[in-house]
Amino acid sequence: MTDRSSLLTEFIRNAGWGDAKRLTIAGDASNRRYERLTAPDGKTLILMDAPADKGEDVRPFITIAEHLRSVNLSAPEIVNKDVSNGFLLIEDLGDDLFKQVIARDAALEMPLYEASVDVLTTLHAAPRPPLEPYDTATMTTFSARAYEWYLFGLTGAKNTPQQALFEQIISDLLTPLENEPQVLIHRDYHAENLLWLPDRIGPARVGLLDFQDAMRGHAAYDLVSILQDARRDVSPAIEAAMIDRYLSQNPQNEEKFRLAYALLGAQRNLRIVGAFAKLCIELGKPRYIDLIPRVWEFVERNLAHPALAPLEAHVFATLPAPTPENLALLKSKCAA
Repeated sequence: MTDRSSLLTEFIRNAGWGDAKRLTIAGDASNRRYERLTAPDGKTLILMDAPADKGEDVRPFITIAEHLRSVNLSAPEIVNKDVSNGFLLIEDLGDDLFKQVIARDAALEMPLYEASVDVLTTLHAAPRPPLEPYDTATMTTFSARAYEWYLFGLTGAKNTPQQALFEQIISDLLTPLENEPQVLIHRDYHAENLLWLPDRIGPARVGLLDFQDAMRGHAAYDLVSILQDARRDVSPAIEAAMIDRYLSQNPQNEEKFRLAYALLGAQRNLRIVGAFAKLCIELGKPRYIDLIPRVWEFVERNLAHPALAPLEAHVFATLPAPTPENLALLKSKCAA
């Protein structure tokens, strides 16, 4: 048994769960891993194992979970913690991820997306805790990953003049958003991080996961995240209805909000194109390449906004489309 395994076993025992059955249930894109603990009486908890020596830190998760619960949203309750070693025992919210629930019962798609919008309205109306800004510089750097990894994978070129001009154009467009009201943004708000809890009431029916990277930013960001999902198709009709729902709940200058939605959609999805290329090239995960065409459609849809014409012209002149040939080329560059 490794030293960390011994520490983990001791943590579970000291928390009163030493006789529980342990089942590994998931990992994620980080170095965290999760187990479901089942006590002899059938009660369950989730164990989060987040090793600090691999760059993990449970403190942001604890802080954001406590904030979300304070505004009556369904983040997991922290039952026991060992911050220095990176161990948490948290409430088990079940396995009914939105994506899986909708796959079982398509009639629930609209109610689930409506509930996800209601969560954002609740969150955005609440006082915001201290958070780092998801500002122009950060967003510009992230969206430029489309050049650093996607374009690089196709052409071998890095740090190109085309990338520098892209960064200037998108930075100029993003800067005015810093003067808009700032809210807590989850930053990974999608159908595989939301759980359906139908026995709860109102926005609390949505269980929230993977929120530890929350920052402060524009209110449209998480709306884009849930409605332009890299991993599942959301119909244009549902997207339009949910934007309307958010605007009806949060009256504001609709033209400015829709422009922000399109701009943040372009920023976010260009980042994802680059991230998926990186996951292939650097980490040997070619399956992400198959998701790029859907994300590219989001880029095209967002850049069609008339106010984004300069960005649209530059992106489509300098980034090759994800044709079958280009996707095959990217896959050929995947790390062994």
